[in-house]
Parts: sequence; structure tokens; C-alpha cells
Amino acid sequence: MIKFKELPNSEKPRERLVNKGKENVSNEELLSIILKTGTKDKSVKEVSYELLNLVKDIRNLKNISINTLASIKGIGRVKAIELLSAIELGRRIYEPVSDDDLVFCTSPNNIINYFYYLFKDKKQEEFYVIFLDNKKKYICKKLLFVGSINFSVVHPREIFKEAYLSSASFIICLHNHPSGDPNPSKEDDIITRKIKEIGIIHSIPLIDHIIIGKEKYYSYYENNKIK
Repeated sequence: MIKFKELPNSEKPRERLVNKGKENVSNEELLSIILKTGTKDKSVKEVSYELLNLVKDIRNLKNISINTLASIKGIGRVKAIELLSAIELGRRIYEPVSDDDLVFCTSPNNIINYFYYLFKDKKQEEFYVIFLDNKKKYICKKLLFVGSINFSVVHPREIFKEAYLSSASFIICLHNHPSGDPNPSKEDDIITRKIKEIGIIHSIPLIDHIIIGKEKYYSYYENNKIK
């Protein structure tokens, strides 16, 4: 087996990408370019091969954690962060819509069309809050909580702290049910009621809480549970 350092320059990953085009390099070579170096005992090509064996399918990299990546000898925490940053940047480039295209979030369908991609293929619950100005125009979105959604995790204090920092006048909550069933749980009802009540106190009303399932959604607004 030819060692990485013994490869002709023309066959090394960076040179192949430049000379052959980005479409004509392998997944292993792309990873080698991002990771840059291996270890004393393993070339970057071997580290990349080990990572691909671990995830089985390159698409599974989007779900891998920093700790899992960092545990691979030759990657470590810094390279794990750099690799996940590259993956996230690529995801944002290919998002179906740009945040700059968002104008008014005035209906559940409109919101779903904009933000459904955030939850595609997600294996755990993620809780986003969308912040709007006084004309219900989009300001920004924040991923505030990850994991099983309950009141001890989704604390309204964090939501309204971000609302003040964003100078928001309205908020919309959005989270997913990885099971595919968008119907709200008892915990969802409790959280929604608390956020609504605190929003009234802070004069930053909750417009809607939307739960994303598999090709379905549940809107508290549409079901008259938030007015």
C-alpha cells in the first residue's frame, strides 16, 4: 500500500480537486482536504477512511456529534469543530430559502414553507423561536433547546431574553416531533400556555406554536388554542 506522503503531488487530494474538479474527488479525499493532517502513525487519508467506516454513509455526517468526531484519533476537538462548521455551511448554502427572503410570517402555511427544512431527518426534538418586529416582519430565528421538550428544559426566561436582545414585538415557537405525529403532548400544552402568559406580561405576544411532524403539522393558532 502506497503511503500518503509517497503519492505523486498530482494524486494528492488538493491537487486532484484543482486539476480534476471538485465533482471528481472522492468523499475520502474531500474529508482529507478539510482535516488537513493525520497523526504520527496514521495519514490523513487513513483518518478519513476510518471516519467514513464509522458513519457508513457520508450523509450520516450531518447527525454526528462533536464528541464522537473528537474521539477519533487524528481528529480531536478542533478538527471536529472545523468539520462540523464546513458541514453546516454547506447545509446553509443549499437551504431552500434564504433568511433574507423572509418578509412577513403571518400564517402557519407561510411559516412551514420557510422553516420545514430545519427539521428534516432530525432524530431528536429541536425548539426554535422566530422573532418578529411590530409589523410581524421576520427579524431572526434562534435554536434555543435540543432534546426532549419539557418545561424544565424549555424555560421562557431564555425565550424572552432573546426577544429583548432582538428587539422583537412578537414571537412564534416551532419544534418537531421525530415520531412523525405532530399532535401536541400534555407538556407541549403546558409550555405553550406558560409562554403565552409570560408573553402577555412582557407585551411580546406569542402568535403561534407550531409542531412539525412527518409531512404534517399542528398549529395552536389554527386550532384556536392561543387566541
